[in-house]
Amino acid sequence: MYEPIRTQSVHTMAAQSCSMRGLHRSREEELDIRLAGHLTALLTMTDELRALTPSRALDDAADRLADRITRMRGHAPLRATPSAEHGTPARTTALHQRAHQLAGQALVVATTVGDTAGEALAAERLAAHAAALGIAKPGD
Repeated sequence: MYEPIRTQSVHTMAAQSCSMRGLHRSREEELDIRLAGHLTALLTMTDELRALTPSRALDDAADRLADRITRMRGHAPLRATPSAEHGTPARTTALHQRAHQLAGQALVVATTVGDTAGEALAAERLAAHAAALGIAKPGD
């Protein structure tokens, strides 16, 4: 007739396995991971922009982003070789737009977790990319 299930479900076993390995993270840990991810993506956009339009300001920004990510993660971020083959004005604008978006996302997360260093860096990059795009500050 009816045979009771004698083994645990895969969901129960997975949950136990995760808790034994310490894979459950706090909200703050998850937000720190997200912030590091946004900053890493912003670093990638910055490296691409540096390849297309070399400048000391972008070099300094890339160095500060890499330093911040290193402090957050405990190791230097992986960096791809920029693909500066297609250096059109439209590509440069698109990179600034994406960097502006990423800086905004990083600013929101840094503010949420109270990371003042990350907040200042993200706000600075947000303003720099807004200026490159010709976006006026509120009140201007």
